Amino acid sequence: MKEFTDRQLDRIIEMAWEDRTTFDAIQFQFGISEREVIDIMRREMKPSSFRMWRARVQGRSTKHAAKRNYGIDDVRFKCSRQKQITHNKISKRR
Repeated sequence: MKEFTDRQLDRIIEMAWEDRTTFDAIQFQFGISEREVIDIMRREMKPSSFRMWRARVQGRSTKHAAKRNYGIDDVRFKCSRQKQITHNKISKRR
């Protein structure tokens, strides 16, 4: 297992918690597999927090690039339900 600095461990954990960050992205950036990410999460988190995280990401399509069901043209960096801000006017909620 690779040795990481505290800052790198924090970033790995943060990326693992993010729903839209794939394990492939973590592997690309840090060179560790999904299994190693799971081991890090198990080691660094409280048991109850690890169980909650594991239940949330297990089988989740957004954490596995191969399970995502959209093409390259459909990739966005914001939610599809996010309102557009135009002409420097923020839409008011009613």
